[in-house]
Amino acid sequence: MASAKVPALTRRLADDLFQRAKNAPIVRKQLLDPNQIQRLSLTLNRSRLYRDTENLKEAVLPIGTPIAPGYHLVYFTPAALPDELGNDGTDVSYNPSNPFSRRMWAGGEMQWEKGNPLRIGHEAVETTRLISAEPKTGRTGDELIVVRVEKTFENSKGLALVDKRDWVFRMELTEPAPLTEAKESDIEPPSPMNSSQISRDFLQTPVSLFRFSALTFNAHKIHYSRPWCRDVEGHREVVVHGPLNLINMLDFWRDVQEDDYSIPQSIKYRATAPFYAGERYRALLERGAGSTSVKLWGRSSSGEFKVGMTGEVVD
Repeated sequence: MASAKVPALTRRLADDLFQRAKNAPIVRKQLLDPNQIQRLSLTLNRSRLYRDTENLKEAVLPIGTPIAPGYHLVYFTPAALPDELGNDGTDVSYNPSNPFSRRMWAGGEMQWEKGNPLRIGHEAVETTRLISAEPKTGRTGDELIVVRVEKTFENSKGLALVDKRDWVFRMELTEPAPLTEAKESDIEPPSPMNSSQISRDFLQTPVSLFRFSALTFNAHKIHYSRPWCRDVEGHREVVVHGPLNLINMLDFWRDVQEDDYSIPQSIKYRATAPFYAGERYRALLERGAGSTSVKLWGRSSSGEFKVGMTGEVVD
């Protein structure tokens, strides 16, 4: 994305957001209760969080269990009254003003303190800061505002995790977007390209997306309202959450480790195309020297291959 030739209004709205929020960190304390992890793991179709833990259909995890990489996303969820949310259902704490009303999770980076994981039943403190609000132009010349926030998570021993997130805000649609329905080619994503790659398939449903939205207290309508997706946002179906794909990528990384309690040093990830409910897609994982790459592949409605998310995990 380039920043040249950005209209003055876009620059002003990005600067207005930055000036409003740059010196106003949000600090919250929360008990990391076991019920959220239990329900997230079941939503992910994982009856056990770790290989040696109990079946989560029958019991919650004991106090002190390390929270798996990415699972912190079900804590510190938005705390807003209904009439404080945006028209699209989102928390507006770091949203620019209209007409930049179409929000998507674009990517980010997480860095863990490997010797100090967040743990179930312990208290943690989250501090959220606005890092930047940048006006951009997209590949097709559309106007964007890219917002980056940094969240730090601390426990009684100090810093446990730094989580940087990027959101892209696009201008509202002034006329309906052309929608292309899925074809049979959506059914089969690409196979591994060489013997060093490992694959895992995913298919999210409206039910799995509803459960994840509920766990993360995320009322963003693109994840559950098909009329909103089609008529307002220009999506052909309800959209799979970026954080849900991120957690699945981290779980895939964890599952290929000898010790599934492993915590990576970091992950850098980028969302490049949406996946939709009912659309099959495939993770291809490839291990290197000290790092692991994961890509989520699918097919567009026209039948062409697409990459929906990429991640680089530093072991």
